[in-house]
Amino acid sequence: MATTTLRRPTPPVRFRASAVTGTAILLRFMLRRDRVRFPAWTLGLALLMTYFATALESIASTPQELESLTAFTASPAGALFGGRGLGFDQLTIERFLVGQYGLYVTIGAGLMGLLTVVRHTRAEERSGRAELIRANVLGRHAQLTAALVVTVAMAVLVTLLIGAMMAGRGYDLAGSVLFGASVGATALAFAGIAAVTVQLSEYPRAAAGAAGAALGAAFVLRGLGDMAAVQDSGPSWLSWLSPIGWSQQAAPYVYDRWWPLAISLLFAVGTAAVGYGLSARRDFGAGLLPPRPGAPRAAAWLASPLALAFRLQRAGLIGWSIALIVAGVAYGSFTQPLIDSFADAPGDLLAIMGGSENMLDGYLGMMGVTMALAVGVYAVLAVHTLRAEETDGRAEPVLATAVSRTAWLGSHVAVTAVGVAWLLLLAGVGMGVGAALSTQDPGLIGTLLLGHVAHTPAVWQIMAIAALLYAIAPRALPVIWVALGYGLIASYFAPILDIPDAVLDLSPFAHIGEYPLEDVNMVAVAVLTLLSAALLRAATVALKRRDLAGGA
Repeated sequence: MATTTLRRPTPPVRFRASAVTGTAILLRFMLRRDRVRFPAWTLGLALLMTYFATALESIASTPQELESLTAFTASPAGALFGGRGLGFDQLTIERFLVGQYGLYVTIGAGLMGLLTVVRHTRAEERSGRAELIRANVLGRHAQLTAALVVTVAMAVLVTLLIGAMMAGRGYDLAGSVLFGASVGATALAFAGIAAVTVQLSEYPRAAAGAAGAALGAAFVLRGLGDMAAVQDSGPSWLSWLSPIGWSQQAAPYVYDRWWPLAISLLFAVGTAAVGYGLSARRDFGAGLLPPRPGAPRAAAWLASPLALAFRLQRAGLIGWSIALIVAGVAYGSFTQPLIDSFADAPGDLLAIMGGSENMLDGYLGMMGVTMALAVGVYAVLAVHTLRAEETDGRAEPVLATAVSRTAWLGSHVAVTAVGVAWLLLLAGVGMGVGAALSTQDPGLIGTLLLGHVAHTPAVWQIMAIAALLYAIAPRALPVIWVALGYGLIASYFAPILDIPDAVLDLSPFAHIGEYPLEDVNMVAVAVLTLLSAALLRAATVALKRRDLAGGA
Protein backbone atom coordinates (compact mmCIF):
# COMPACT_ATOMS: atom_id res chain seq x y z
CA MET A 1 0.00 0.00 0.00
CA ALA A 2 1.48 3.35 -1.02
CA THR A 3 2.26 5.81 1.70
CA THR A 4 1.33 9.49 1.24
CA THR A 5 3.68 11.98 2.80
CA LEU A 6 2.13 15.25 3.86
CA ARG A 7 4.36 18.28 3.61
CA ARG A 8 3.84 21.56 5.31
CA PRO A 9 3.08 24.30 2.77
CA THR A 10 5.93 26.65 2.09
CA PRO A 11 5.16 30.00 3.74
CA PRO A 12 4.88 32.91 1.33
CA VAL A 13 7.87 35.19 1.09
CA ARG A 14 7.08 38.37 2.98
CA PHE A 15 8.59 41.61 1.86
CA ARG A 16 9.45 43.73 4.85
CA ALA A 17 9.39 47.34 3.75
CA SER A 18 11.34 49.96 5.60
CA ALA A 19 9.75 53.16 6.85
CA VAL A 20 10.96 55.08 3.78
CA THR A 21 10.30 52.48 1.08
CA GLY A 22 8.88 54.15 -2.03
CA THR A 23 10.30 57.58 -1.30
CA ALA A 24 11.98 57.84 -4.71
CA ILE A 25 8.75 57.05 -6.55
CA LEU A 26 6.81 59.55 -4.46
CA LEU A 27 9.50 62.14 -5.05
CA ARG A 28 9.13 61.85 -8.81
CA PHE A 29 5.36 62.11 -8.45
CA MET A 30 5.62 65.25 -6.27
CA LEU A 31 8.05 66.90 -8.65
CA ARG A 32 5.67 66.23 -11.50
CA ARG A 33 2.77 67.73 -9.54
CA ASP A 34 4.92 70.76 -8.74
CA ARG A 35 6.22 71.29 -12.26
CA VAL A 36 4.64 74.76 -12.16
CA ARG A 37 4.82 75.59 -8.46
CA PHE A 38 8.48 74.58 -8.12
CA PRO A 39 9.84 77.11 -10.64
CA ALA A 40 7.19 79.66 -9.67
CA TRP A 41 8.37 79.72 -6.05
CA THR A 42 12.10 79.55 -6.69
CA LEU A 43 12.25 81.91 -9.64
CA GLY A 44 9.68 84.19 -8.02
CA LEU A 45 11.78 84.72 -4.89
CA ALA A 46 14.92 85.30 -6.96
CA LEU A 47 13.13 87.76 -9.24
CA LEU A 48 11.65 89.58 -6.25
CA MET A 49 15.14 90.12 -4.85
CA THR A 50 16.31 91.22 -8.29
CA TYR A 51 13.51 93.74 -8.41
CA PHE A 52 14.39 95.11 -4.99
CA ALA A 53 18.02 95.50 -6.06
CA THR A 54 17.08 97.27 -9.29
CA ALA A 55 14.61 99.60 -7.57
CA LEU A 56 17.07 100.48 -4.81
CA GLU A 57 19.85 101.26 -7.26
CA SER A 58 17.48 103.53 -9.18
CA ILE A 59 16.37 105.60 -6.17
CA ALA A 60 19.73 105.70 -4.40
CA SER A 61 22.35 106.00 -7.12
CA THR A 62 24.78 108.04 -4.99
CA PRO A 63 26.22 107.45 -1.49
CA GLN A 64 24.48 110.62 -0.26
CA GLU A 65 21.07 109.40 -1.40
CA LEU A 66 21.71 106.01 0.14
CA GLU A 67 22.79 107.56 3.42
CA SER A 68 19.60 109.61 3.61
CA LEU A 69 17.57 106.41 3.79
CA THR A 70 19.08 105.39 7.11
CA ALA A 71 17.07 107.96 9.08
CA PHE A 72 14.06 105.67 8.97
CA THR A 73 15.94 102.38 9.18
CA ALA A 74 17.69 103.50 12.37
CA SER A 75 14.34 104.12 14.06
CA PRO A 76 12.34 101.47 15.97
CA ALA A 77 9.80 101.41 13.12
CA GLY A 78 12.55 100.68 10.62
CA ALA A 79 13.90 97.91 12.83
CA LEU A 80 10.44 96.36 13.12
CA PHE A 81 9.73 96.27 9.39
CA GLY A 82 13.25 95.65 8.09
CA GLY A 83 15.88 94.79 10.65
CA ARG A 84 18.41 96.35 12.97
CA GLY A 85 20.60 97.46 10.05
CA LEU A 86 23.85 95.64 10.76
CA GLY A 87 26.77 97.42 9.07
CA PHE A 88 24.79 100.57 8.30
CA ASP A 89 27.51 102.70 9.89
CA GLN A 90 29.50 102.04 6.70
CA LEU A 91 26.57 101.70 4.35
CA THR A 92 26.70 100.08 0.93
CA ILE A 93 23.97 99.17 -1.55
CA GLU A 94 24.23 95.46 -0.78
CA ARG A 95 24.16 95.98 3.00
CA PHE A 96 21.05 98.13 2.78
CA LEU A 97 19.43 95.71 0.34
CA VAL A 98 19.94 92.72 2.62
CA GLY A 99 19.31 94.61 5.84
CA GLN A 100 15.95 96.07 4.78
CA TYR A 101 14.49 94.16 1.84
CA GLY A 102 15.99 90.75 2.55
CA LEU A 103 13.43 90.26 5.31
CA TYR A 104 10.52 90.01 2.88
CA VAL A 105 12.26 87.47 0.66
CA THR A 106 13.08 85.48 3.79
CA ILE A 107 9.42 85.49 4.84
CA GLY A 108 8.47 84.34 1.35
CA ALA A 109 10.91 81.44 1.67
CA GLY A 110 9.32 80.47 4.99
CA LEU A 111 5.91 80.37 3.32
CA MET A 112 7.35 78.29 0.49
CA GLY A 113 8.69 75.72 2.93
CA LEU A 114 5.60 75.31 5.09
CA LEU A 115 3.10 75.29 2.23
CA THR A 116 5.09 72.72 0.27
CA VAL A 117 5.16 70.28 3.18
CA VAL A 118 1.43 70.73 3.91
CA ARG A 119 0.55 70.32 0.24
CA HIS A 120 2.34 66.99 -0.13
CA THR A 121 1.38 65.45 3.22
CA ARG A 122 -1.78 66.48 5.03
CA ALA A 123 -3.52 67.79 1.90
CA GLU A 124 -2.84 64.47 0.14
CA GLU A 125 -4.32 62.53 3.05
CA ARG A 126 -7.37 64.75 3.16
CA SER A 127 -8.04 64.42 -0.58
CA GLY A 128 -7.81 60.62 -0.46
CA ARG A 129 -4.91 60.34 -2.92
CA ALA A 130 -2.46 59.29 -0.20
CA GLU A 131 -4.70 56.35 0.73
CA LEU A 132 -4.56 55.01 -2.82
CA ILE A 133 -0.80 55.39 -2.89
CA ARG A 134 -0.32 53.68 0.47
CA ALA A 135 -2.28 50.68 -0.77
CA ASN A 136 0.97 49.78 -2.53
CA VAL A 137 4.31 48.96 -0.92
CA LEU A 138 5.06 52.23 0.79
CA GLY A 139 6.80 53.02 4.05
CA ARG A 140 5.02 55.00 6.74
CA HIS A 141 7.47 57.88 6.54
CA ALA A 142 7.88 57.93 2.75
CA GLN A 143 5.31 60.68 2.22
CA LEU A 144 6.87 63.09 4.72
CA THR A 145 10.40 62.22 3.59
CA ALA A 146 9.63 62.92 -0.06
CA ALA A 147 7.91 66.20 0.85
CA LEU A 148 10.94 67.31 2.86
CA VAL A 149 13.29 66.34 0.02
CA VAL A 150 11.27 68.46 -2.41
CA THR A 151 11.46 71.38 0.03
CA VAL A 152 15.22 70.93 0.43
CA ALA A 153 15.60 70.98 -3.37
CA MET A 154 13.59 74.21 -3.56
CA ALA A 155 15.66 75.77 -0.78
CA VAL A 156 18.94 74.81 -2.45
CA LEU A 157 17.78 76.22 -5.79
CA VAL A 158 16.66 79.47 -4.14
CA THR A 159 20.08 79.70 -2.48
CA LEU A 160 21.87 79.28 -5.80
CA LEU A 161 19.62 81.63 -7.76
CA ILE A 162 19.74 84.47 -5.24
CA GLY A 163 23.46 84.02 -4.63
CA ALA A 164 24.19 84.05 -8.35
CA MET A 165 21.98 87.10 -8.92
CA MET A 166 23.65 89.10 -6.15
CA ALA A 167 27.14 88.10 -7.23
CA GLY A 168 26.26 88.90 -10.83
CA ARG A 169 25.52 92.50 -9.84
CA GLY A 170 29.10 92.87 -8.65
CA TYR A 171 28.49 92.27 -4.95
CA ASP A 172 30.92 90.25 -2.84
CA LEU A 173 30.70 86.56 -3.74
CA ALA A 174 30.97 85.23 -0.18
CA GLY A 175 28.27 87.59 1.09
CA SER A 176 26.03 86.79 -1.88
CA VAL A 177 26.22 83.04 -1.30
CA LEU A 178 25.67 83.52 2.44
CA PHE A 179 22.59 85.65 1.85
CA GLY A 180 21.13 83.07 -0.52
CA ALA A 181 21.84 80.37 2.07
CA SER A 182 20.15 82.42 4.79
CA VAL A 183 16.98 82.57 2.69
CA GLY A 184 17.09 78.83 2.02
CA ALA A 185 17.72 78.06 5.69
CA THR A 186 14.51 79.85 6.65
CA ALA A 187 12.58 77.68 4.19
CA LEU A 188 13.99 74.56 5.85
CA ALA A 189 13.21 75.79 9.37
CA PHE A 190 9.53 76.35 8.59
CA ALA A 191 9.32 73.13 6.61
CA GLY A 192 10.33 71.43 9.86
CA ILE A 193 7.60 73.30 11.73
CA ALA A 194 5.05 72.21 9.13
CA ALA A 195 6.24 68.60 9.53
CA VAL A 196 4.97 68.87 13.11
CA THR A 197 1.73 70.79 12.49
CA VAL A 198 0.55 68.34 9.80
CA GLN A 199 0.51 65.65 12.48
CA LEU A 200 -1.68 67.65 14.84
CA SER A 201 -4.77 68.36 12.75
CA GLU A 202 -6.54 66.35 10.09
CA TYR A 203 -7.32 69.50 8.11
CA PRO A 204 -4.75 71.05 5.72
CA ARG A 205 -5.93 74.59 6.45
CA ALA A 206 -5.46 74.11 10.18
CA ALA A 207 -1.99 72.65 9.66
CA ALA A 208 -0.98 75.48 7.35
CA GLY A 209 -2.57 78.02 9.67
CA ALA A 210 -0.63 76.75 12.68
CA ALA A 211 2.65 76.84 10.76
CA GLY A 212 1.73 80.29 9.45
CA ALA A 213 1.06 81.45 13.00
CA ALA A 214 4.56 80.25 13.90
CA LEU A 215 5.90 82.34 11.01
CA GLY A 216 4.01 85.37 12.31
CA ALA A 217 5.34 84.77 15.83
CA ALA A 218 8.86 84.53 14.43
CA PHE A 219 8.40 87.89 12.70
CA VAL A 220 7.10 89.50 15.91
CA LEU A 221 9.90 88.10 18.07
CA ARG A 222 12.51 89.20 15.57
CA GLY A 223 10.91 92.64 15.33
CA LEU A 224 10.73 93.16 19.09
CA GLY A 225 14.34 92.08 19.50
CA ASP A 226 15.54 94.36 16.72
CA MET A 227 13.57 97.31 18.08
CA ALA A 228 15.16 96.76 21.48
CA ALA A 229 18.60 96.58 19.87
CA VAL A 230 18.10 99.85 17.99
CA GLN A 231 16.95 101.60 21.17
CA ASP A 232 19.81 99.97 23.10
CA SER A 233 17.37 98.89 25.79
CA GLY A 234 15.05 95.99 26.34
CA PRO A 235 15.17 92.29 25.44
CA SER A 236 17.23 92.35 22.24
CA TRP A 237 17.81 88.60 22.74
CA LEU A 238 14.26 87.96 21.51
CA SER A 239 15.48 88.00 17.91
CA TRP A 240 17.57 84.91 18.74
CA LEU A 241 14.36 82.98 19.38
CA SER A 242 13.24 83.45 15.77
CA PRO A 243 14.29 81.44 12.68
CA ILE A 244 14.01 84.71 10.76
CA GLY A 245 16.34 86.32 13.27
CA TRP A 246 18.91 83.55 12.79
CA SER A 247 19.05 84.29 9.08
CA GLN A 248 19.47 88.01 9.70
CA GLN A 249 22.18 87.39 12.30
CA ALA A 250 24.30 85.81 9.55
CA ALA A 251 24.89 89.45 8.50
CA PRO A 252 25.93 88.97 4.85
CA TYR A 253 28.36 91.61 3.54
CA VAL A 254 29.07 92.65 7.15
CA TYR A 255 30.25 89.80 9.39
CA ASP A 256 29.64 86.91 6.96
CA ARG A 257 28.79 84.52 9.78
CA TRP A 258 27.74 81.01 8.81
CA TRP A 259 27.20 79.61 12.28
CA PRO A 260 23.72 81.17 12.86
CA LEU A 261 22.52 79.15 9.89
CA ALA A 262 23.67 76.01 11.68
CA ILE A 263 21.00 76.82 14.28
CA SER A 264 18.40 76.91 11.50
CA LEU A 265 19.55 73.56 10.16
CA LEU A 266 19.59 71.93 13.61
CA PHE A 267 16.13 73.35 14.26
CA ALA A 268 14.88 71.97 10.92
CA VAL A 269 16.32 68.53 11.66
CA GLY A 270 14.93 68.55 15.20
CA THR A 271 11.41 69.57 14.22
CA ALA A 272 11.41 67.08 11.34
CA ALA A 273 12.41 64.34 13.79
CA VAL A 274 9.54 65.35 16.05
CA GLY A 275 7.23 65.20 13.03
CA TYR A 276 8.38 61.65 12.25
CA GLY A 277 7.83 60.64 15.85
CA LEU A 278 4.33 62.10 16.00
CA SER A 279 3.33 60.53 12.68
CA ALA A 280 3.94 57.08 14.21
CA ARG A 281 1.47 57.87 17.01
CA ARG A 282 -1.56 58.68 14.90
CA ASP A 283 -3.86 56.83 12.55
CA PHE A 284 -3.70 57.54 8.85
CA GLY A 285 -5.93 60.47 7.95
CA ALA A 286 -6.39 61.50 11.57
CA GLY A 287 -4.67 64.13 13.67
CA LEU A 288 -3.29 63.94 17.17
CA LEU A 289 -5.68 66.71 18.19
CA PRO A 290 -9.21 65.40 17.59
CA PRO A 291 -11.61 67.81 15.89
CA ARG A 292 -14.34 69.34 17.96
CA PRO A 293 -17.56 67.34 17.50
CA GLY A 294 -20.18 69.23 15.58
CA ALA A 295 -23.79 69.73 16.50
CA PRO A 296 -26.10 66.77 15.75
CA ARG A 297 -28.25 69.04 13.61
CA ALA A 298 -27.38 72.00 11.46
CA ALA A 299 -28.53 75.39 12.64
CA ALA A 300 -31.64 76.78 10.96
CA TRP A 301 -29.69 79.73 9.55
CA LEU A 302 -27.53 77.33 7.48
CA ALA A 303 -30.46 76.38 5.27
CA SER A 304 -29.47 78.70 2.40
CA PRO A 305 -26.42 78.62 0.09
CA LEU A 306 -25.56 82.15 1.22
CA ALA A 307 -25.38 81.05 4.85
CA LEU A 308 -23.27 78.04 3.90
CA ALA A 309 -20.85 80.26 1.99
CA PHE A 310 -20.54 82.53 5.01
CA ARG A 311 -19.94 79.54 7.29
CA LEU A 312 -17.12 78.33 5.05
CA GLN A 313 -15.46 81.74 4.98
CA ARG A 314 -16.14 82.73 8.60
CA ALA A 315 -12.84 81.55 10.05
CA GLY A 316 -10.85 83.27 7.30
CA LEU A 317 -12.77 86.49 7.77
CA ILE A 318 -12.12 86.50 11.49
CA GLY A 319 -8.41 85.93 11.00
CA TRP A 320 -8.10 88.59 8.31
CA SER A 321 -10.14 91.05 10.40
CA ILE A 322 -7.81 90.71 13.37
CA ALA A 323 -4.68 90.87 11.21
CA LEU A 324 -5.74 93.97 9.27
CA ILE A 325 -6.91 96.02 12.22
CA VAL A 326 -3.68 95.21 14.10
CA ALA A 327 -1.61 96.03 11.01
CA GLY A 328 -3.56 99.26 10.51
CA VAL A 329 -2.93 100.44 14.05
CA ALA A 330 0.75 99.45 13.80
CA TYR A 331 1.40 101.24 10.51
CA GLY A 332 -0.68 104.22 11.56
CA SER A 333 1.22 104.66 14.80
CA PHE A 334 4.44 105.16 12.85
CA THR A 335 3.01 107.98 10.74
CA GLN A 336 4.70 110.94 12.39
CA PRO A 337 8.12 109.28 12.93
CA LEU A 338 8.12 108.09 9.34
CA ILE A 339 7.23 111.51 7.95
CA ASP A 340 9.98 113.11 10.02
CA SER A 341 12.60 110.56 8.97
CA PHE A 342 11.79 110.79 5.25
CA ALA A 343 11.98 114.55 5.03
CA ASP A 344 15.43 114.39 3.38
CA ALA A 345 14.97 111.18 1.41
CA PRO A 346 15.96 110.91 -2.30
CA GLY A 347 13.67 112.55 -4.82
CA ASP A 348 12.57 109.28 -6.41
CA LEU A 349 11.52 107.89 -3.05
CA LEU A 350 9.66 111.10 -2.22
CA ALA A 351 7.86 110.83 -5.56
CA ILE A 352 6.43 107.48 -4.50
CA MET A 353 5.00 109.14 -1.39
CA GLY A 354 3.63 112.22 -3.12
CA GLY A 355 6.54 114.63 -2.79
CA SER A 356 7.95 116.46 0.20
CA GLU A 357 5.13 119.03 0.32
CA ASN A 358 2.46 116.30 0.58
CA MET A 359 4.39 113.73 2.59
CA LEU A 360 1.60 113.05 5.10
CA ASP A 361 -1.16 112.74 2.50
CA GLY A 362 1.14 110.73 0.24
CA TYR A 363 1.97 108.23 2.95
CA LEU A 364 -1.65 107.83 4.03
CA GLY A 365 -2.79 107.44 0.42
CA MET A 366 -0.10 104.86 -0.27
CA MET A 367 -1.14 102.87 2.82
CA GLY A 368 -4.72 102.81 1.52
CA VAL A 369 -3.50 101.13 -1.66
CA THR A 370 -1.30 98.80 0.39
CA MET A 371 -4.22 97.60 2.47
CA ALA A 372 -6.35 97.22 -0.67
CA LEU A 373 -3.68 94.97 -2.19
CA ALA A 374 -3.62 92.92 1.02
CA VAL A 375 -7.41 92.53 0.91
CA GLY A 376 -6.99 91.52 -2.73
CA VAL A 377 -5.07 88.49 -1.45
CA TYR A 378 -8.05 87.61 0.73
CA ALA A 379 -10.41 87.91 -2.25
CA VAL A 380 -8.27 85.66 -4.43
CA LEU A 381 -7.93 83.04 -1.69
CA ALA A 382 -11.70 83.13 -1.19
CA VAL A 383 -12.25 82.33 -4.86
CA HIS A 384 -9.71 79.53 -4.54
CA THR A 385 -12.00 77.94 -1.95
CA LEU A 386 -14.54 77.43 -4.75
CA ARG A 387 -12.00 75.35 -6.60
CA ALA A 388 -11.22 73.39 -3.43
CA GLU A 389 -14.91 72.75 -2.77
CA GLU A 390 -15.26 71.39 -6.30
CA THR A 391 -12.14 69.22 -6.47
CA ASP A 392 -12.68 67.80 -2.96
CA GLY A 393 -16.15 66.65 -3.95
CA ARG A 394 -18.14 68.88 -1.60
CA ALA A 395 -19.70 71.07 -4.27
CA GLU A 396 -21.42 68.23 -6.11
CA PRO A 397 -23.71 67.15 -3.20
CA VAL A 398 -24.76 70.76 -2.71
CA LEU A 399 -25.54 71.21 -6.40
CA ALA A 400 -27.43 67.92 -6.43
CA THR A 401 -30.09 69.64 -4.34
CA ALA A 402 -32.29 72.52 -5.45
CA VAL A 403 -29.28 74.87 -5.32
CA SER A 404 -28.37 76.10 -8.79
CA ARG A 405 -24.86 76.81 -9.96
CA THR A 406 -25.73 80.48 -10.19
CA ALA A 407 -26.86 80.54 -6.56
CA TRP A 408 -23.82 78.56 -5.42
CA LEU A 409 -21.28 80.76 -7.17
CA GLY A 410 -23.21 83.94 -6.44
CA SER A 411 -23.44 83.17 -2.72
CA HIS A 412 -19.69 82.66 -2.38
CA VAL A 413 -18.94 85.78 -4.39
CA ALA A 414 -21.47 87.85 -2.42
CA VAL A 415 -19.90 86.85 0.90
CA THR A 416 -16.45 87.63 -0.47
CA ALA A 417 -17.60 91.02 -1.81
CA VAL A 418 -19.07 92.02 1.54
CA GLY A 419 -15.94 90.68 3.24
CA VAL A 420 -13.76 92.92 1.05
CA ALA A 421 -15.68 96.03 2.09
CA TRP A 422 -15.65 94.95 5.74
CA LEU A 423 -11.90 94.31 5.80
CA LEU A 424 -11.09 97.62 4.13
CA LEU A 425 -13.31 99.38 6.66
CA LEU A 426 -11.48 97.71 9.54
CA ALA A 427 -8.09 98.51 8.04
CA GLY A 428 -9.14 102.13 7.61
CA VAL A 429 -10.34 102.36 11.20
CA GLY A 430 -7.14 100.80 12.52
CA MET A 431 -4.92 102.98 10.38
CA GLY A 432 -6.95 106.06 11.29
CA VAL A 433 -6.73 105.40 15.04
CA GLY A 434 -2.99 104.77 14.84
CA ALA A 435 -2.34 107.85 12.71
CA ALA A 436 -4.55 110.03 14.92
CA LEU A 437 -2.62 108.97 18.01
CA SER A 438 0.69 109.52 16.24
CA THR A 439 -0.09 112.97 14.81
CA GLN A 440 -2.62 114.15 17.44
CA ASP A 441 -5.13 114.74 14.64
CA PRO A 442 -8.46 112.90 15.26
CA GLY A 443 -9.76 114.02 11.87
CA LEU A 444 -7.51 111.42 10.21
CA ILE A 445 -9.86 108.64 11.32
CA GLY A 446 -12.59 109.71 8.91
CA THR A 447 -10.07 110.58 6.21
CA LEU A 448 -8.46 107.16 6.28
CA LEU A 449 -11.78 105.39 6.53
CA LEU A 450 -12.82 106.96 3.22
CA GLY A 451 -9.37 106.45 1.69
CA HIS A 452 -9.47 102.72 2.40
CA VAL A 453 -13.11 101.92 1.62
CA ALA A 454 -12.85 103.81 -1.69
CA HIS A 455 -10.64 101.01 -3.06
CA THR A 456 -13.39 98.42 -2.65
CA PRO A 457 -14.39 98.39 -6.37
CA ALA A 458 -10.76 97.81 -7.40
CA VAL A 459 -10.56 94.72 -5.19
CA TRP A 460 -13.97 93.62 -6.48
CA GLN A 461 -12.59 93.64 -10.01
CA ILE A 462 -9.70 91.38 -8.99
CA MET A 463 -12.27 89.08 -7.35
CA ALA A 464 -14.46 89.11 -10.47
CA ILE A 465 -11.55 88.27 -12.77
CA ALA A 466 -10.61 85.40 -10.48
CA ALA A 467 -14.21 84.12 -10.51
CA LEU A 468 -14.30 84.26 -14.31
CA LEU A 469 -11.02 82.35 -14.57
CA TYR A 470 -12.39 79.72 -12.20
CA ALA A 471 -15.62 79.39 -14.18
CA ILE A 472 -13.92 79.11 -17.58
CA ALA A 473 -10.70 77.22 -16.84
CA PRO A 474 -10.10 76.36 -13.15
CA ARG A 475 -6.51 75.33 -13.81
CA ALA A 476 -5.78 78.87 -14.98
CA LEU A 477 -6.96 80.41 -11.70
CA PRO A 478 -3.38 81.02 -10.39
CA VAL A 479 -2.90 83.52 -13.23
CA ILE A 480 -4.83 86.03 -11.12
CA TRP A 481 -1.77 86.41 -8.89
CA VAL A 482 0.00 88.02 -11.84
CA ALA A 483 -2.70 90.70 -12.02
CA LEU A 484 -2.43 91.35 -8.30
CA GLY A 485 1.37 91.50 -8.48
CA TYR A 486 1.21 93.94 -11.37
CA GLY A 487 -1.12 96.11 -9.34
CA LEU A 488 1.48 96.21 -6.57
CA ILE A 489 4.32 97.17 -8.91
CA ALA A 490 2.28 99.78 -10.74
CA SER A 491 1.00 101.32 -7.50
CA TYR A 492 4.36 101.56 -5.78
CA PHE A 493 6.88 102.24 -8.50
CA ALA A 494 5.03 103.95 -11.35
CA PRO A 495 6.60 107.36 -10.47
CA ILE A 496 10.17 106.07 -10.78
CA LEU A 497 9.76 103.49 -13.54
CA ASP A 498 8.09 105.85 -16.04
CA ILE A 499 5.33 103.36 -16.77
CA PRO A 500 3.19 104.64 -19.70
CA ASP A 501 -0.32 105.67 -18.73
CA ALA A 502 -1.85 103.15 -21.12
CA VAL A 503 0.02 100.33 -19.39
CA LEU A 504 -0.58 101.72 -15.91
CA ASP A 505 -4.33 101.83 -16.56
CA LEU A 506 -4.38 98.03 -16.78
CA SER A 507 -4.23 97.94 -13.00
CA PRO A 508 -7.61 98.37 -11.26
CA PHE A 509 -5.82 100.22 -8.45
CA ALA A 510 -4.63 103.00 -10.77
CA HIS A 511 -8.02 104.68 -11.28
CA ILE A 512 -9.69 105.48 -7.98
CA GLY A 513 -6.98 107.75 -6.59
CA GLU A 514 -4.86 107.67 -3.44
CA TYR A 515 -7.04 109.64 -1.07
CA PRO A 516 -6.23 112.02 0.70
CA LEU A 517 -3.36 112.82 -1.69
CA GLU A 518 -5.78 112.64 -4.62
CA ASP A 519 -9.54 113.03 -4.81
CA VAL A 520 -11.62 109.88 -5.10
CA ASN A 521 -12.60 109.38 -8.74
CA MET A 522 -16.29 108.58 -8.45
CA VAL A 523 -16.55 107.83 -12.17
CA ALA A 524 -13.87 105.16 -11.77
CA VAL A 525 -15.70 103.78 -8.73
CA ALA A 526 -18.89 103.40 -10.76
CA VAL A 527 -17.16 101.96 -13.83
CA LEU A 528 -15.18 99.40 -11.84
CA THR A 529 -18.30 98.34 -9.96
CA LEU A 530 -20.29 97.85 -13.17
CA LEU A 531 -17.39 96.05 -14.85
CA SER A 532 -17.09 93.70 -11.88
CA ALA A 533 -20.80 92.93 -12.07
CA ALA A 534 -20.49 92.17 -15.79
CA LEU A 535 -17.52 89.85 -15.22
CA LEU A 536 -19.40 88.01 -12.47
CA ARG A 537 -22.40 87.61 -14.76
CA ALA A 538 -20.10 86.11 -17.39
CA ALA A 539 -18.66 83.79 -14.75
CA THR A 540 -22.08 82.39 -13.82
CA VAL A 541 -22.87 81.75 -17.50
CA ALA A 542 -19.51 80.04 -18.06
CA LEU A 543 -19.89 77.81 -15.00
CA LYS A 544 -23.15 76.42 -16.38
CA ARG A 545 -21.38 75.31 -19.55
CA ARG A 546 -18.68 73.08 -18.12
CA ASP A 547 -18.56 69.90 -16.12
CA LEU A 548 -17.57 69.95 -12.48
CA ALA A 549 -13.96 69.18 -11.55
CA GLY A 550 -12.75 70.05 -15.05
CA GLY A 551 -12.14 72.90 -17.44
CA ALA A 552 -14.37 74.14 -20.18
